[in-house]
Order: sequence, then structure tokens, then C-alpha cells
Amino acid sequence: MPAMGSRDDAIDPLAPIAVRSAAMATSQDSLHLGPLEKVYLIWMVGASCDGCTVAVSGATNPRVEHLLAGIIPGLPRIDIVHTVLSMESGPEWVANLFMAERGELDAPYVITWEGSIMDESLAGDGFWMGLGEDPETGRQITSLEWLDRLAPGAAATIAIGTCATWGGIPAAKGNPTGAMGVMDYLGKDYRSAFGVPVVNVPGCSPIGDNYIETAAAVLLFLQGVAPLPEFDELGRPAWLFGETVHRHCPRAGYYEEGVFAEEYGAKECLVELGCWGPVVQCNIAERGMVDGHGGCMQMGGICIGCTMPGFPDKFSPFYEAPPGSLVSSNTSRVVGGFVRRLRSLSLQDKNMATQWERDAPSGWARSRTGPRGAAKVVHRFYEKYQHSKESYK
Repeated sequence: MPAMGSRDDAIDPLAPIAVRSAAMATSQDSLHLGPLEKVYLIWMVGASCDGCTVAVSGATNPRVEHLLAGIIPGLPRIDIVHTVLSMESGPEWVANLFMAERGELDAPYVITWEGSIMDESLAGDGFWMGLGEDPETGRQITSLEWLDRLAPGAAATIAIGTCATWGGIPAAKGNPTGAMGVMDYLGKDYRSAFGVPVVNVPGCSPIGDNYIETAAAVLLFLQGVAPLPEFDELGRPAWLFGETVHRHCPRAGYYEEGVFAEEYGAKECLVELGCWGPVVQCNIAERGMVDGHGGCMQMGGICIGCTMPGFPDKFSPFYEAPPGSLVSSNTSRVVGGFVRRLRSLSLQDKNMATQWERDAPSGWARSRTGPRGAAKVVHRFYEKYQHSKESYK
């Protein structure tokens, strides 16, 4: 490789960021609680649609630009080496990877891998994914070779998106690439230079804030100011993927009462239209997609299980009711239907002030002034039971 590192290189905005960053004066504008003033983020791609990059660029908690500026208390500044977002390109971009491999960076580096890993042994005389050339031989270097070279020395390796975590769509049945996730490729015994296994942030595309929040938590660990955050047995941040979509879905109350949508655009539970939310671990329902807004169920769409290791094969065919719903939703119809009717009786009673049982006070009132017949008997019994444990002296 040609030598880089002169003053002219440092002020050239298209020079490798590793060169430019090393020549920068240390900023005193941010609060650093740990030993790291900065960390290099090396973002590499395999079989990817760049949807993960788009998702992260829209993150708000914290924002990517705040990480790049180094203004978040306790966190180091991030210098990013990204296939799309970096200012430099070509040999200058690849120079960052060579410097990382040789240990010439002036700060630790974190790998983020987007997209599936493809088995290059199946590519014949070509390659699935190239990422730069060897300047001495002109040989194409693949993304996978770079992962082999850089993963052992990385402070952490984070797989972003379902393709990178579990293989995703490129790994669906019948694919010719042998696609897999980063964790499967590096193996269960892989540990980063700081002793961290592969961190997985699934989603197709993932919630940008899920990645940023996880990366920030890992950086606090690398800083030495916080313990390694809790991850589950699949390497996912446990606090983000511990609950199912259904438990926080705004439509979940309809399921409980046995009411299901029959067409898209309806407000009821979507299970009968093919929603897998009851068995999918994801926080989209409570977090939304961007800045707390959007998300599948909020926008009227079903959950197709895109965060799960079994996606897409085990959730196909999409838009058909899951087999388990034959039992669960029909049970909910029977039990929930009974509960729904009991609640409607209570609702009718609680929607009346005491005096309204004798005389409805407005033009919007019911045609009858109060409950009659069986409903009146039920309301009186309910009231007596409700207050049966009260005592007055």
C-alpha cells in the first residue's frame, strides 16, 4: 500500500478517515468518562439491500450525527468507515481496513455487519461480494475475507438486521449462496478482542433506535463505565426482544375479547389475516419505527416474523392465518365473546351517573332512562358485590 499519513493527507477530505482522524486535535467539548476518546466503526456488507443503513440513519435515541460529533456524555466519538456514508472511496476507503488489520489505527474499532454472509466457496471462479482490491496484486478481496481478517481484533462485532443475524431472506430455502448469519459463520466460541460474543440486532429492516441503543450500551462497556448489557441466549439485547409483539400491540385487546378483523383497514386484531405477533419477539408495537412513530400494526399491517431466526421460511406463506390460530383464536372467540358481553353490561352501568338511572339529562341520551329487565338485575347484583367489603362506622 502507498504510504499515507502526511499533513497533506490529513487535510484531504477524501483521504482515509483513519489518517484524518489521527491528525485531529482532541476535542474538549464532550464529557469522556472512560479511556476512549474515539472508536472507529467499520461497517461492512454482505447480501444486503442497505435497508439497515437507512433505518440507522433515521435513529433518534441517540442520533447518528451526535455520535459522530462526540457530544454524548460518557460515549466516545465515532469515526465511521461505511461503504455508503464515508466521504472517501476506492483505495482510500479500503486503506482504513488495511490499517485496522495491521493495528495502525489510533483507537479500537467495532465491526457492524449488514446483510447475509455468503459462502464464497460456492461462487465458482467469481465471488458473491467484493470489497476492494489488494493494491499489490490487484486481487479482489471479498467482504467475507475482510471479516476473517478483522473480527479477531475488533472490540465488538455487531450483526445488524435479520440477514446478518440469522441469514434472512438470502438464506431462504433453495438459495444458491449458502447464506448464513454472522454468529453462525464465526461460531459459538467467537469472542472479540474485548471478550464480547457476536451481538445480534435483528429486523427487516431493524428499528434504527434498537441498533443505536445497543451500540451505545456496548460502547459504555468498552469505556469501562458500565457492565456488559444483558443479552439473551441468541445474542439479542434482552431488554428489547424479551416480549412478543402481541403483548404490546394496540390491537391486543380485541384478541382478548375474540374480535378479529376480516379485511385490511379494520381496527380489530389481525391474527386471522396472517399476523404472527403472538409468537414473535420484537418491540415494534411500543417503540414504533422512526422516532416513536409508525410500525407494522399501527399502520394496519400484520407481523410476518421478520426479527425471528425462522424468517422467512417458517412464517410462509405470508398473509394466511397461522396454523396455531385454529385453536387459539377460536378459543378466544368463545371465552372472549362471553367476557365481552359481561364487560358491555358493566360499561353500560359505568356510563351513567346515579341520577341518570331515573332521568337522562341531555339530547344525546338513550331512548330509555336506565337499565331494565335482566340488565337492571345484573347491575344491582354487581353494585352490591362491588361494595360488599366496605364498612361504615
